[in-house]
Amino acid sequence: MFAMRGFDPYLVAIGRAALAALAAVICLKAAGAPLLPPRAHLRSYAMIVLGVVLGFPLFSGLALDGGASTAHSAVVIGLLPAATAAFAVLRAGERPRPLFWAACAAGALSITVFTLTRGTGRFAGADVLLVLALLSAAVGYTEGGRLARETPGWRVISYALVVAAPLTVPVTAVLAITTPMEPSAESLAGFAYVGLVSMFLGFIPWYAGLAMGGIARAGQIQLAQPLITLVWAWLLLREEIGVATIAAALVVLVCVAVTQVSRGRRGVGT
Repeated sequence: MFAMRGFDPYLVAIGRAALAALAAVICLKAAGAPLLPPRAHLRSYAMIVLGVVLGFPLFSGLALDGGASTAHSAVVIGLLPAATAAFAVLRAGERPRPLFWAACAAGALSITVFTLTRGTGRFAGADVLLVLALLSAAVGYTEGGRLARETPGWRVISYALVVAAPLTVPVTAVLAITTPMEPSAESLAGFAYVGLVSMFLGFIPWYAGLAMGGIARAGQIQLAQPLITLVWAWLLLREEIGVATIAAALVVLVCVAVTQVSRGRRGVGT
């Protein structure tokens, strides 16, 4: 949010990946690791790129730029742990119990009611973008967690950023030349944070945790994300938090918690 106060949302979404790619190359070179992943894993890395390197930053940034408040976004993205668990089920062959799917449906219903009662009576464009961001992140988290079982988490995100670099670097250069910029200390700090922390450093322990604890189980850490985001939005951005927003966030947390504890057992050979 701070970054977009001085830079175009497209520049923030793509440029953060270009900045993170620079950090990734430095780390790979320092470790003496190859700059590209094994060819056999390129499909999975392409999915990570589409999911968390491009998809989530772009869709979530455009949603915020399109009018979605940080608090509103936090509630919608609160379904991300359930979506991640669902993709983990599909990719890992787990057999969830009926309670798992019931909780997912209840969470989706709570989000639907929340968005339809925000004054327009229908989904806004920002809500569609938030859903796309949610699905993108779920795909990227699942694929990254799978790869991190064999490859260190820092190398997984580094390889994804390097694979995306032939696209993100030139696009960032073009956007930097063609879009208006009003850089300030605040916006520069925000851009540096989303590029180096959100896009790179944060994924190192995250992918490692997904690999060690299991993708669905480790997703429980995200259960606190909506409420923490609401608190920071109130403290830093002075956003008003209504009773409906808090209630929806709590409902989502309960639903996602149920999906995690009722994820079922692993399939044969997974």
